[in-house]
Amino acid sequence: MKQDIQGAKIGLISATSLVVANMVGAGVFTSLGFQLNDINNTWSIIILWSLGAILALCGALSYAEIGTALKESGGEYHFLTKLMSPLVGYLSGWISITVGFAAPIALAAIALSSYTEIFHKSSVSLVAIITILLITFIHLTSLRNIAKFQIGTTGIKIVLLVIIIVFGLWHYEAQNALEWSNNWQNEIMYPGFAVAFIYVTFSYSGWNAAAYITEEIKHPNKNLPLALIGGTLLVSIMYILLNIVFLKNATLAELTGKVEIGQIVSTHIFGSVGGQMISIAIAIMLVSSMSAMIWAGPRVIFKMAEDHRLWKFLEHTNKNNIPVLAILFQTGVSIFLIITGTFEQILIYCGFLLNFFSGITVLGSFVLRRRNHASKTFKSPLFPLPQVLFIIISIWIFVYFVIQQPVESLYGFINVATGVVTYYISKSITKNA
Repeated sequence: MKQDIQGAKIGLISATSLVVANMVGAGVFTSLGFQLNDINNTWSIIILWSLGAILALCGALSYAEIGTALKESGGEYHFLTKLMSPLVGYLSGWISITVGFAAPIALAAIALSSYTEIFHKSSVSLVAIITILLITFIHLTSLRNIAKFQIGTTGIKIVLLVIIIVFGLWHYEAQNALEWSNNWQNEIMYPGFAVAFIYVTFSYSGWNAAAYITEEIKHPNKNLPLALIGGTLLVSIMYILLNIVFLKNATLAELTGKVEIGQIVSTHIFGSVGGQMISIAIAIMLVSSMSAMIWAGPRVIFKMAEDHRLWKFLEHTNKNNIPVLAILFQTGVSIFLIITGTFEQILIYCGFLLNFFSGITVLGSFVLRRRNHASKTFKSPLFPLPQVLFIIISIWIFVYFVIQQPVESLYGFINVATGVVTYYISKSITKNA
């Protein structure tokens, strides 16, 4: 792995494409239907996605500062191990292993299968599993092939998103879900608004993707902040416009509770045949998202395997220094989630845990500042305002989630508790070795 990192590094375009590909996945094409169960006002939806953009940008600024100071791959696992404690770092890595990447991969695969269901008669789960396995195979080759595949699929994704947004804003359905009343002032106070925000934070969750492969990026002091911040801004603008397009081109009844939002709206905009073509296009976008997560996730697993004996078996690499067993392990977890969980359960549960550990990582930026890290690294503008805002919103989400979604919250706490157990098992193995 070290040889691969030193010998073949990627540039700004590849790093940014990783961020964009991680962010634009199943969330934006599926979550609106679940949000409309609790809130209907268009202003409420725009506020939700704008808050998500602000939160993601605040996080990107924080991660850029931390990442350029602690120049190693691994994301939250590496950051929190260095800034907080080995236990906190391990738990963030544990969450990355169990849901952080595996769950979004599973969700994207399920969504892809739902969008292409009109073209096949196989079960959604079977198509989802086969898709994950095919993309995994590509990631077992070389970093150069992975980067080319990622740039290509991400480029297609951006072009298709622009097409949907431009034609969607131009097209108009007389019967639609737009609702511009002042009722948003009441809706944003509903507990359901905070729960709906969980879906938004999940959709934005890939903003930190480049931080997981810092060692594989050329000139990280410059390119890591540009990739994180630039990718986040680009996707944020697209997300807000895309949700307006969705509301503008379908009725509330058609959208509420549905997973295949993009397919429903595209049929209205482009007609039946055009809608089918867009469904294929969205499937390609989801392939790009899965590829990005299959790329980034195993770097956390590999890092943990280097540090903890319990996971040492996942440290194996192939002749191209690709972490083969880490990739296969993550793929196995994704397939397990597809078999055992529903789409909405996985989405909410995953979003809750990712938001929690992102908040702790941003809190770590205060520790970093106190240590007076090198002046040549990136410094977050307006510090500490973005960091304080991120932490406050994270706490707000956490409290409302525990109140409104007690079952999923319990699953999350059990997951964290299991991580604590495995941490001490690993320490015991190391001690007795």
